[in-house]
Amino acid sequence: MPEPDYDLDVRSGSHAEQTSRTMVKLERVLKDIGKSIVVAEGDTNTVLASALVCAKTDNLFAHVEAGLRSYDRSMPEEINRIVAGAIASVHFAPTTRAALNLLYEGVFPHRIFITGNTIVDVVLKCKDTALSKGGKLLKELGLKEREYALVTVHRAENVDIKSRLREILSALSLISKDTPLVFPIHPRTKKRVEEFGLKDYLKDLAIVKPLGYFEFLGLLTNSLFAITDSGGVQEECLTLCVPCITVRYNTERPETVEAGINFLTGPERDRIIRTVDHVIEKNHEIRNRVAGMLNPLGDGRAGKRIADILTKIAGEGWQDYIPDFRETGEPTYRLISGTNFEGSTISEFHERFKGIFIILIYDRGNPLIPYSDTIIRSRYSLRVFGPELLIRKYFRQYL
Repeated sequence: MPEPDYDLDVRSGSHAEQTSRTMVKLERVLKDIGKSIVVAEGDTNTVLASALVCAKTDNLFAHVEAGLRSYDRSMPEEINRIVAGAIASVHFAPTTRAALNLLYEGVFPHRIFITGNTIVDVVLKCKDTALSKGGKLLKELGLKEREYALVTVHRAENVDIKSRLREILSALSLISKDTPLVFPIHPRTKKRVEEFGLKDYLKDLAIVKPLGYFEFLGLLTNSLFAITDSGGVQEECLTLCVPCITVRYNTERPETVEAGINFLTGPERDRIIRTVDHVIEKNHEIRNRVAGMLNPLGDGRAGKRIADILTKIAGEGWQDYIPDFRETGEPTYRLISGTNFEGSTISEFHERFKGIFIILIYDRGNPLIPYSDTIIRSRYSLRVFGPELLIRKYFRQYL
């Protein structure tokens, strides 16, 4: 990648320190370069800060990887995702599930674009280079393809609580007696291991320094399975058809679990070990099943789709919904039957009933995304949003 034109130089610090420093410095940059589209990816403090700055400076914020939800608000990342989702004007959702999450939260459909996940783009583009670099590291470690597992553990809820970290490390220690484990240890994790006096659990693991992306991806590609608490590694495992054991109670990437490649265990030692035994026994079957399906995370062209949409917005401008409830009353949500609108498209409905928006469709209880060319069926229930008086005027007989 080219060198940046601006380096915010935020560095490490508490969540409040990082977020506030990013906001102050990003605001200065935006004042310097003028009205802009600010694009941020993921669930970091940078995403949170970028969203807030755009909301206060009349710049357009576009969120890549929008709509992911773990429903676990003890995770700082979940808070960042929720706030960014509430603020963003443009949402690049990687999957249909992510788009539906946004619709449930009241985001207007015209703001949401399903693009696939950019991590799939990266994995497919970098795989060959990664295999080469990872292969060299394997030789240095004296390991062969699929005779080891790759480990990453770094999340605060796992490494900052001594009892949870002890459970995870105890499981790793036992697993390593039969399966070599390569552990690029995160500085945060290393610090906590030393503070808590848990170093003995690591004596049989291949501890290596944090790796560059190519080396890490190469090791992951050649591994028998992965043990992780990282969201990104779950996505990489699905794309590479590598079984993944996630030492968390929940995930914002449920597609990986539904695909049958990712197994949630939590941090408990015995459940981790039982799951490892299952993954080793069924390894070939798991890989083959996933290799035969379309990747639910995308096809490797997410970045191109996002770039095309941003180019169009930059060229045509962005028209957002500006409410005017002076004569029509405050807005409300209602469910109406699709029976009387059967055969119309969503866009035709919006043209006929100006000021009313179909936010979500339920097909006998199953949620559907209301694309502009979606044809309304009599069996649909339509979740509409709009001023109370207009809804009464248009749909009194249907309510």
